[in-house]
Amino acid sequence: MSKIGNIYLIWRKGPGSRRIVVGRIKKNSSQGTVFEYIQENLGVAERQGFFSYTGFPDVKKVYTENVIDIFSQRLSKSERNDLKDFYNFWKVDLSKKTDFYYMLSQTQGILPIDNFEFLADFNPYEGLVFISEIAGLTNAKISSDLISVGDTLDYKLNPNNQYDEYSVEVYKNSMLLGHVKRIHSKVFYKTKHRFTLKVHHIEKNTGTLKRVFIEIKI
Repeated sequence: MSKIGNIYLIWRKGPGSRRIVVGRIKKNSSQGTVFEYIQENLGVAERQGFFSYTGFPDVKKVYTENVIDIFSQRLSKSERNDLKDFYNFWKVDLSKKTDFYYMLSQTQGILPIDNFEFLADFNPYEGLVFISEIAGLTNAKISSDLISVGDTLDYKLNPNNQYDEYSVEVYKNSMLLGHVKRIHSKVFYKTKHRFTLKVHHIEKNTGTLKRVFIEIKI
């Protein structure tokens, strides 16, 4: 089994809005890397302002050519001055830095210019480590003094969540902070191994938590 399953194209209207899974990238032994939109989710996304991703205009087509080349444009360029810090932040295995599929899954392809991100459906294995983010912070208004970088967090599976059947709740002591990003949360349901969650990076907004990145590790 591959350590990285499908990578999902995620879109949301803006901070605080629910993430919508609008597309799927997968490796196919006969066709290479394939991309297709997830039809049942497009209606909700389009009503919120979603447009097709640049390079893949036909939402009903299955794309088999130049898929990873187009998406790899979101990856960090080798000439950037802070490349070492970028690799460290996302826990990149440097032996795989030329593997675009791996890099897209590990760094999430996040850009400040749009509302897309790429979330991998990881498979569990000893040594798995990746960076995710606590979802739901925008509306929670949690004091920025509650947690610090390096803190270990608790978690609990909640398969009865109405928005995500693979929901994973994240806690500091007994206080609910939010949830592991959807798609990333699925790996918790694939194994009985316990995961370690640590606060990796914090962004604050006038005394409240704005964004909290977490390191997830087996």
